Amino acid sequence: MIKSAGIFCKPRKAEICAVVPRMTEWLRERGVDVYFDSVAASCFHPPAKINLDEMAAQMDLLIVLGGDGTLLAAARRFHECEVPMLAVNLGGMGFMTSVTIDEAFPLLEEVLAGRHRLSPRMMLKAELLRDGKMIQQQQALNDAVVTKSALSRILDFDLSVNGQFLGLYRADGLIVSTPTGSTAYSLAAGGPILYPVLEAFVLTPICPHMLTNRPLVLPDSVYLELDFSALEEQAYLTLDGQVGFELERGDRITISKSPHHVQLVRPQEQTYYKVLRNKLRWGQR
Repeated sequence: MIKSAGIFCKPRKAEICAVVPRMTEWLRERGVDVYFDSVAASCFHPPAKINLDEMAAQMDLLIVLGGDGTLLAAARRFHECEVPMLAVNLGGMGFMTSVTIDEAFPLLEEVLAGRHRLSPRMMLKAELLRDGKMIQQQQALNDAVVTKSALSRILDFDLSVNGQFLGLYRADGLIVSTPTGSTAYSLAAGGPILYPVLEAFVLTPICPHMLTNRPLVLPDSVYLELDFSALEEQAYLTLDGQVGFELERGDRITISKSPHHVQLVRPQEQTYYKVLRNKLRWGQR
């Protein structure tokens, strides 16, 4: 039963303050307590109170207003909650945020009545180790990406799977993607599209020097390790295209399945095939 909901918004979006007060009133009329992030809170005069820790502890539903980038940020911020997330598209293409504002209120009725459908999405966990110590641990819904800087030469790094050496990569970088992220950077780099509820990793090299380095799909049970002992150029680790860290010679990155899932709310009639057809314009002349 939904007793409380959080609203998480994309910053600096003009449509936000036209939606948040109306959605808040709609929810409160149905007995739902509402919590706000800083953007949503700023839509009220005076601004509503903000307590993200209380929001994380109390909410039974998270409403995300924005585009896919907003949902990625929300998934990382609230990954431990594992509450249903209803993503409303106020952004661009929106593979994950495929619900329009016109569809949002009827879908909320379904959610409050318990008739909604959930699409569970795996997350990955990336750890950055330096001198044998973990200096960063991050969760990601889409991908973990290692890339060189714009002016750097090609990167050399070793990749091991479950402690077994897979091979030396010479490339502009490597994308380790979840099935959800397979339609993002990995797809642009030539990777395959995976059905989003599969539990697997896609390894997609970025402009590999050896043309035999092709995208590889592995089960989610594997433990990946990237070794940068030979690093001579500037390189970065980026999570979901939003959080980044500069790498140093000798760094290691480990990537594995996160213990947490994102639970996306989906309309009953919406299928992934319909999303692909609409977003990628398949079958159109």
